Amino acid sequence: MLSLWAKTSGTWINVVLVLLGTASGLMVRGRLPRTMQEVITQAVGLITIFIGVQMAQPLTEVNAGAIAGVIVGLVALVTGGLLGEWWQIEQRLIAIGDGLKARFGGSGQFTEGFVAASLLFCIGPMTILGSLNNGLSGDGTILVIKGTMDGLVSIALTGSYGIGVGFSVLPVVIYQGGMSLLAGLLASGIGDPASSPSILLVTGVGGVIILGLGLNLLKVTTVRVASFLPALLLTPLLYTLCKVLSS
Repeated sequence: MLSLWAKTSGTWINVVLVLLGTASGLMVRGRLPRTMQEVITQAVGLITIFIGVQMAQPLTEVNAGAIAGVIVGLVALVTGGLLGEWWQIEQRLIAIGDGLKARFGGSGQFTEGFVAASLLFCIGPMTILGSLNNGLSGDGTILVIKGTMDGLVSIALTGSYGIGVGFSVLPVVIYQGGMSLLAGLLASGIGDPASSPSILLVTGVGGVIILGLGLNLLKVTTVRVASFLPALLLTPLLYTLCKVLSS
């Protein structure tokens, strides 16, 4: 029986690395002119778009029975987006950011940094695979690698948005740590997470959502990214349904 620390060690290391990145970003922030801060945000936005495109590839490679993966992804995003708007997920996440901003005396783009970092750090294949692996075997290697990446990104985001980025560790602990604790139950339902078609499709849908976040960082448009989060939960259900209907 694994201890609580063994199951969630990767998440706590991830949290520490994000906080260190935030602290480093705060030290750099006051020393850079606004144009340089904008360039840093644009660099993060471009890399985020690249990561999103890479993550979305399974939608063109994995099918759900006779149904193409991209169709499953489209239905998941549309349905999930409608549910997200109905549940007002975007507004609630912003409200949480505003509440933290008021409680801890934040200023400027506190809420924007909190929302952007929370979404970026919680969506992605490394979050899912790392959490399941950590919870099942106690091996937090994937989450440590992810945490190192998150820490570096948090330096850049903090330089532009401020200390709100650091508060993204709250949803990281809840979502990532919770998934690690539930790893046994989740893994028994999906098989090997590294090769499971349903998880690959979730990764693809997550990639599209990450792509939307990148567009927001570049200020190309305003995608209500948080509203699409239910699509991540709907994708495995739609995959199973399509498999049943195709049999």
